[in-house]
Amino acid sequence: MKDFGLVVIGAHFGVWLKDKINECENDNILLVEPVPYNNRILKKNFSDKKNIFICENAIFSENTTKKFFFVKEKSIHKLGKHWASGIGSFDKQHILNHRSKRFLITDEDIEDIEIEFIDFDKLIEKYQIKSIKNLQIDVEGAEFEILKTIDFDKIDIETLEFEAKHFDGTFFKGPKLEIVKEKLTLHGFEIIKIDKENILAKKIN
Repeated sequence: MKDFGLVVIGAHFGVWLKDKINECENDNILLVEPVPYNNRILKKNFSDKKNIFICENAIFSENTTKKFFFVKEKSIHKLGKHWASGIGSFDKQHILNHRSKRFLITDEDIEDIEIEFIDFDKLIEKYQIKSIKNLQIDVEGAEFEILKTIDFDKIDIETLEFEAKHFDGTFFKGPKLEIVKEKLTLHGFEIIKIDKENILAKKIN
């Protein structure tokens, strides 16, 4: 079993993680990213780092194989938003719900692949994870499905950062978020609002 300094579920292609990766240069790092073209970039940029592991699974609340949806690589420039490459989901409608006057996404811009979804327990088993200093989760609305299944008595996690803005549907926060906050509090985490989209949970006891 190994200690990890950083585990990122929804790593995109790593451009916003450089500082955190550098901070953990002497620690084990796991970057999880199922969007194929993002995963390829991660492998290209970090394949020479023996402490960095790249996972192409999607993380969910169950172990299964099903469709995973994401914005086509060739549509990113047309749509005019760099963040479009980071929208991957088990729910196609979640991606379409991002449509706005400045983001005119349609069905034609979405690709799907059959992919292996694994739960958090299987992720831990696959990479022999004993502890995590910093766990980050940004998975376009699937945060609840992951967080509800984490057994905090089984693994030591010091800090946890997660996107909260899609917890109960696209751009909607509600009861599911409160359930996770309560679970984290019961397991000794202090809940800190980073900004209007993200939450930090820090272990205090």
